[in-house]
Amino acid sequence: MFYKLLMCLFQILFGILFRPAVSGKENVPMDGPVIMAANHLSNWDPPFIGTYMPRPVAYMAKEELFKPAICGWIISQLYAFPVKRGAADRAAIKTAIGILKQGLCLGVFPEGHRSKDGKLGKAEAGVSLLAAMSKAPVVPTAIIGTNKIFANGGMLPKLQIIFGEPMFFEGKHNDKAALEDFSKKIMENIEKLIISHSQL
Repeated sequence: MFYKLLMCLFQILFGILFRPAVSGKENVPMDGPVIMAANHLSNWDPPFIGTYMPRPVAYMAKEELFKPAICGWIISQLYAFPVKRGAADRAAIKTAIGILKQGLCLGVFPEGHRSKDGKLGKAEAGVSLLAAMSKAPVVPTAIIGTNKIFANGGMLPKLQIIFGEPMFFEGKHNDKAALEDFSKKIMENIEKLIISHSQL
């Protein structure tokens, strides 16, 4: 209930202030597990995606955001769960797999951090590992413009979000080369979505 209410509020906010262009919703499977993998430009990204994703999405969020307790409670109500950055957090991975096994949508930022210059970085292997272990499709998602919100005079930029066609990992979960290659392909697809829509 809290999630739906907050997403409705964000939809009003984004709609009035930023005139977002949303495309590719038909590429998001409406049933079963799915991993939404997006580039990461700013702290606006999770609510922006959550607002226009056609189904609820749960996020891995850095554990620092869960303090103080009231912040942790609010974030938890938005289906987020903590992850330790810079380390292999087995508890977070277990939680993520559990979410996917329930047939839900998991949101991840493959780069593991926000881009400081707006350019795409290298994806970590985590997103591929989750896809391999859960057999869930990955929907590459491109975000454009959120890094310009209230920055460098860009008070009201036009935002875009593009959901690409689902991708499936067909290798073995212990094949490091295959995992790295799949992560690379995810970022390549995100880059293609950004380039094709930046020219519109």
